[in-house]
Amino acid sequence: MNLYPLGLRLAGRRVLVVGGGTVATRRVPALLDAGADVLVVSPELTPTLHGLVTAGRVDWRPRRFEPADLDGVWLAQVAVDDAAAAAEVSAAAEPRRVFCVRADDRTEATAWTPAVTRHGPVTVAVLGGGDPQRAVRVRDAIGQRLADGSIPVADPAPAPASAGSTTGRVVLIGAGPGDPELITVKGRRLLAEADVVVADRLVPGLLLDELPARVELIDAAKIPYGPAAAQEEINRILVDRARTGATVVRLKGGDPYVFGRGGEELLACVEAGVPVCVVPGVTSSIAAPAAAGVPVTHRGVAHEFTVVSGHLPPGHRLSLVDWPALARLRGTLVVLMGLKNLSAITDTLLTNGRSGDTPVAVVQEATTGAERALTSTLAAVAGDVAAAGLRPPAVVVVGDVVHALRPDAG
Repeated sequence: MNLYPLGLRLAGRRVLVVGGGTVATRRVPALLDAGADVLVVSPELTPTLHGLVTAGRVDWRPRRFEPADLDGVWLAQVAVDDAAAAAEVSAAAEPRRVFCVRADDRTEATAWTPAVTRHGPVTVAVLGGGDPQRAVRVRDAIGQRLADGSIPVADPAPAPASAGSTTGRVVLIGAGPGDPELITVKGRRLLAEADVVVADRLVPGLLLDELPARVELIDAAKIPYGPAAAQEEINRILVDRARTGATVVRLKGGDPYVFGRGGEELLACVEAGVPVCVVPGVTSSIAAPAAAGVPVTHRGVAHEFTVVSGHLPPGHRLSLVDWPALARLRGTLVVLMGLKNLSAITDTLLTNGRSGDTPVAVVQEATTGAERALTSTLAAVAGDVAAAGLRPPAVVVVGDVVHALRPDAG
């Protein structure tokens, strides 16, 4: 049988889903994403579907299917494994000319659901000739190539803009804590569309290695100015390159807004009238502890976690951190960029009431091949780090969560 592929515009149109189990839970989000008016008919629902009903996103009739449920419906999704019940829906849909997808028996359906992958404006739907696993394999292969940029989805590079005009854009992307696979799907897709990449030193090198030769790569760590002037120069580069019509990616380790100065770069673009968007990244403040087996929160252990920068020592006139107040908190304290000042930080926490026996973990270059980690106590960690030769970048975690997942922690 040859099928006629078609993209349905379902926004504002009613779609009936018969069944409230696992299959329905998988199908409903895509229907909602398409803007469909979703009606679910089922005596029971999964907790996820219950949540959608409670939020007012889905209508629910808590009973078995009745033919009248198809009134005003454009598409029916039968998500039950009861062949007799599914056949009843098909029989009622046929004379109403409503296409009917059946999870129990695709040979009795009048429409099939393809395997789908989405990358920004591109949606790829694959039909496997009746073999769902074949469709999934092909879909995944295409999806991987879209993600790594080997199938280009970006528009052709525009002609250079006239002086003073803006046709390009800037994208601030968080590349994650170090493992190149921890960049988000959206971040990787937009990176593949870049004409210019301005990269921090903590960006995973393999992401840069995959860039096409046509991409201009600017190493922000090598800009020869002091810290403030260097940031001004980065801002200028982003704006100037975007004004030539380029897609400029500012690629930053972790998340752009977690001690990454992404806010300053966004403001510079907005002030210059350059379109700019932000793609959040996996921040090392959570990922580094997780990689070392430390949850920043854990039931019965910590109900809060605080992330601070340790690049300035306690008491420094420019520091905005209230270290004495942090010493009095009961939750988890995560310190980024604090290795150089670790001795001063631990002394201040101890002086202000944090117990010397408080567990501490230090994780160097988390999620990379150079990852190292040690556990200690607040009183001893500064000396232990020096003896072990740990170096930046490293994340310091203070709190009982350090031992929360040990087998004997219960």
